[in-house]
Amino acid sequence: MKKVFTLGLIASVAIALAGCTDSDATPSGEDSGELRQVRVAALPITETAALWGGMKAGIFEKHGLSVEVLPAQGGAQAIPALINGDIDFAIGQPFGPFRADLQDLGVVIIGNYASSYAEGDDINAVVASAKSGITRPAELAGKRVAVNSLGAAGDVTIMAAVEKDGGDPSTIKFVEVAFPDVPAQLEADNIDAAWVPEPFVTQLRNRGDTFVVAPYQAVAPGLATLTAITTKEQMDSEAELVADFTAAMKETLAWAQDSANEAAVRQAIKDNLELPEPVADSVKLPRFGWELDRASLESLATLAGKYKVLDQQPNFDRLIQQQ
Repeated sequence: MKKVFTLGLIASVAIALAGCTDSDATPSGEDSGELRQVRVAALPITETAALWGGMKAGIFEKHGLSVEVLPAQGGAQAIPALINGDIDFAIGQPFGPFRADLQDLGVVIIGNYASSYAEGDDINAVVASAKSGITRPAELAGKRVAVNSLGAAGDVTIMAAVEKDGGDPSTIKFVEVAFPDVPAQLEADNIDAAWVPEPFVTQLRNRGDTFVVAPYQAVAPGLATLTAITTKEQMDSEAELVADFTAAMKETLAWAQDSANEAAVRQAIKDNLELPEPVADSVKLPRFGWELDRASLESLATLAGKYKVLDQQPNFDRLIQQQ
């Protein structure tokens, strides 16, 4: 059984409904036209640049939608807001939907959003404090390793990578830390290593911390990193909204994947994340795309079962509703 610790004050509600948001919404009234308001939860990381960029490019407005983006710590934390109707869609890791399906909560994955790379530099990695001396996956055994959401793709793939390298994954002390808090927690020696996406991989390596492993690439090359999530009730009762959102997302992700638009995607990073310009210009972007790889998600759930993160497998026929 792996050891799990919680570090500091972790927000019990990850969607700041009354807090800071990113929006292309126009004021209510005559000027709002026929645009329909849509609330989407997403992590404040570089992958969200496709969504921000698509909003700025007018793609969602073209499909009759005015989008408000609300910050989330992970896909699992967005599930209650989805079920309660506080948000319409979420962009997050697949473990939130996995667990929601096991409880038959009516949550569905309607599309992919971003995927990792099968080879070359990847978009997330485990980075260790320079003073920890950790240089390879097996050395993470017995150490304090941060992930943004316990019992999700980060710790599952880390455990698999550690075992593959000859270490004992059951001894890892996983700690839940929001991505933006990782640099300070590493510096304070409260954790030994952390699993982070961009831009944090680049930031940490630039300051001298040690790249250890890209766990997705090590155990499940090309794994989906983020998916688009909603509820079955929304699909049934708001079919037109789901269809419009799907069309806008397909176009947005194709736009973001087109190298001709890379500068605009990176500008969205600069506009929405407080990053030094050289970092925003150099971070690795994911593979954007709407089509789900069901086999990839099933392999992730199988790994989760092996490491006792899931006690049974989701019903993928019910969970995956590709739009």
